[in-house]
Amino acid sequence: MRRVKVVLQAVDPLSLAGLVGQLESRSEIVLLPAEQRHLADVVVVAVDRLTTDVISGMRRAATEIGTPVVLVATDLDESHLLTAVECRVVAVLLRSTTTAERLQHSVLAAAAGEGVMPPNLIGVLLKDVERLQRQLLEQLGTTSGTRLTPREEQVLRMMAEGLDTAEIATKLSYSERTVKNVIYGVTTRFNLRNRPHAVAYAVRCGLI
Repeated sequence: MRRVKVVLQAVDPLSLAGLVGQLESRSEIVLLPAEQRHLADVVVVAVDRLTTDVISGMRRAATEIGTPVVLVATDLDESHLLTAVECRVVAVLLRSTTTAERLQHSVLAAAAGEGVMPPNLIGVLLKDVERLQRQLLEQLGTTSGTRLTPREEQVLRMMAEGLDTAEIATKLSYSERTVKNVIYGVTTRFNLRNRPHAVAYAVRCGLI
């Protein structure tokens, strides 16, 4: 059994204790001290909201370490969602609806390269990037290098609808490995950080 190394970051000791309580019961999750963040497979960040200081810190960490982040927020300004994705956030949970099971699932999914985001937030993300589509198309042009294959379009559309790897594989009658390879190919070719970023990029460029 693979053990997932996790570092927790919270705005106050009480929130930190809550995260510990929700995660320490899973034998496959190993909690590391903050100073070992560079060794972590996943970082869980619990904040009230995404302030300028929080975003700056996450941006630095994304550049220096690049560990996938599970974000737990009391309140999320929708205008910051794309910024969060660009800071390696692959899962978003609202504190009011976060259970131990949801947090554990999000951590394990993040470690496996999955993204976890409520469908309504995916919709917000897509609307946010869609308004930039015209500007980006003017900058990039529609060249063969920015085109997706039909298979890639299918997978990205389903990701945008909130489906995970197993669900996409079932609907398209592919193996999960095939779906993961498709996503890896897209993120590598376009130099994207994670799956939500891939969906955002595809919409922004008018590819889906």
